[in-house]
Amino acid sequence: MDIFRILLIEPLANGLAVFYKLFGGNMGVAIIAFSLFLRLLLTPLTKPYMESMKKMKQHSKDLDKLKKRHKDDKAKLMKAQADFYKEKGINPGSGCLPYLLQIIILIALFRVFTGILVSNGDVTSKFNEMLYDSVKFSSDTVINTKFLYLDVTKPDVIRLPGLPFPIPGPFIILSALTQFLSAKMTAPYVKEEQKKAKKTKSDIDDFQVAMQSSMIYTFPIMTLLIGISFPSGLAIYWFLFSLYQAVQQFRSTGWGGLTPWIERINLLKSA
Repeated sequence: MDIFRILLIEPLANGLAVFYKLFGGNMGVAIIAFSLFLRLLLTPLTKPYMESMKKMKQHSKDLDKLKKRHKDDKAKLMKAQADFYKEKGINPGSGCLPYLLQIIILIALFRVFTGILVSNGDVTSKFNEMLYDSVKFSSDTVINTKFLYLDVTKPDVIRLPGLPFPIPGPFIILSALTQFLSAKMTAPYVKEEQKKAKKTKSDIDDFQVAMQSSMIYTFPIMTLLIGISFPSGLAIYWFLFSLYQAVQQFRSTGWGGLTPWIERINLLKSA
């Protein structure tokens, strides 16, 4: 018995089937609507994390003073930070469980999309294997997988004459771009930590800062490279997931590391 399939994969597949039937029998539209529905459903779970992020931003100067005061004693710093968080009602770990749940749902949706959206396969029969009897499609149903310029069962790629390999299509590029922008908004914290890491004697801080900086570029690049081999339906979902994540990041930290860019194009007045 596959518990993961019973508890997550099949309910998500059935939800996608319901949205397909509700939204005009178009798989691309169903993926968009179902993705937004899931994100809205998970929003209350991420609210405590976003509130903690806002409070940490408001008290960033006080936290910096603590780090400076206890820069040579990690144990005292951790205790001072814990006391400060308790005093201000900040729970840094409040987002761990919700984000873990989002990752689990993302993996389950990946299984749904890759199991259903099979190029040159029978989408209807593959879909029905995951559906409850009351939701199943009739055997003669033809699932409409066309959306805009895409067939959501096939990768979102562009093939140029003379080029031996495909290049990422618009949805993959947009996914990578929104991931990059979201990560870039956290850059002020990374920059600040770089300054602190140089002042500390431990190599651990330097390693953590290097990891944070590399993640800004690593995940978008991975999206570009891996996305070209997966069904474009997954690329649509990943774009919406990344876009929603970027909006949440903006609401919690503002433009962050994007501020200089925004100022350059006169979309944001400098303070």
